[in-house]
Amino acid sequence: MQTAPINPDDPRGVTALVSLVFLGFCLVRLNIPSTPYFDEVHYLPAAREMFGEWMWKNREHPMLGKQLLALGMAIFGDNAWGWRIMPVLFGTLAVFAGTRAMWHARGSAFASIAFGILLATGFHLFVHARIAMLDIFMVAFFAVALWQCAAAIHQPETGRWRLAIAGIALGLAMGSKWNVLLLAALPGIGFFAGRLMAGRRRLFTSRRGSPVPGISLLEAALLLGALPLFVYWLTFWPAYLAPFQPLEPGGFVAYHREVLDLQASVTQPHPYQSNWPQWVANWRAIWYLYEPIDGAQRGIMLIGNPATMLLGLPALAWAAWSGIMHRRWDALALVVMYLVSVGMWAVVNKPIQFYYHYLLPSCFLLGALALLLDDLRNLGGFWRWLAWGTLALSAGMFAWFYPILSAAELEGPRSFAFWMWTDSWR
Repeated sequence: MQTAPINPDDPRGVTALVSLVFLGFCLVRLNIPSTPYFDEVHYLPAAREMFGEWMWKNREHPMLGKQLLALGMAIFGDNAWGWRIMPVLFGTLAVFAGTRAMWHARGSAFASIAFGILLATGFHLFVHARIAMLDIFMVAFFAVALWQCAAAIHQPETGRWRLAIAGIALGLAMGSKWNVLLLAALPGIGFFAGRLMAGRRRLFTSRRGSPVPGISLLEAALLLGALPLFVYWLTFWPAYLAPFQPLEPGGFVAYHREVLDLQASVTQPHPYQSNWPQWVANWRAIWYLYEPIDGAQRGIMLIGNPATMLLGLPALAWAAWSGIMHRRWDALALVVMYLVSVGMWAVVNKPIQFYYHYLLPSCFLLGALALLLDDLRNLGGFWRWLAWGTLALSAGMFAWFYPILSAAELEGPRSFAFWMWTDSWR
């Protein structure tokens, strides 16, 4: 096959610039607070052990995210920069990979750029790119997988190696945090559904038809099924080498039963716990930090962008209607991923849940909003200005809340009230 021609409308440069601006904002006060805060107190000790005495701690989560935190500490030292530099880099990757996935799925420069702006100013990704937690690694790897899957469909002559990269990224996403487990199965299911709808006579071996001509269903099963599972297992290889309580050969399945038991055993109520309807309504915030530290009163609050989290809900409804009635597969895919990523929390055996579990669903919601804004812009006139105005509103909200997203110096202990639009955010 011929190599795909370079598209002059490809917004790669602009979206790279959006990602770099996001990186710049993340780096401001990255070393504040200078001591671990929120869930860093769980993950940093586990990361330290990986290049210290190598005791395998924090077994309720997979290992890869903690290995990446340890890598940052090994390069930059056991300090605030070392703890948080890898989350910043992977957060930036998530923004860029998301824009590339949107470009290949939609083929619209505006939709790609809009998605980058919405992600960068949506609060969720920014807060988690500045804290030593595991979620940002999961999101970044899954975004890379979506990028490569969309590009394989858009440019089937590159399909084989792109699906291989997607399979590796899916395994690394699962190896970062389990929240992505159900989502990781969707690319393979989507490929099967596409090939089934293509009506090929030799369903498993034919290389003709959608979604990626040139790739058989058997190949796709290896690349999007077997390969991710192998890579996921490979992320646990250091556990087999641990000098204290190593993972025994043949104990991999038993370990997963142990993790499920650990997750279900946390039943003590927490003041910041919430549930999925509250996440959807952007109703319950989490204060990751609010105390006098590093010479000033500072705060870091996790809440979604008040404008786009709510505007995204009718955008999801539009995406569902457009996907079903007009076969807009890009819109329908975002709806399916949103419903799966939210719906799992309604049935999973995890009694105590928190708003940060909405990180992945919020990205799909913003993707649906980007598609809707793209359609509105194409209508011209008032609707065009409305599309650009929504992006400006998202950026304005980000600027307004930036002091309590980035641990800026506040005037005093009651400063938080300035941003408390509802008592549920307190």
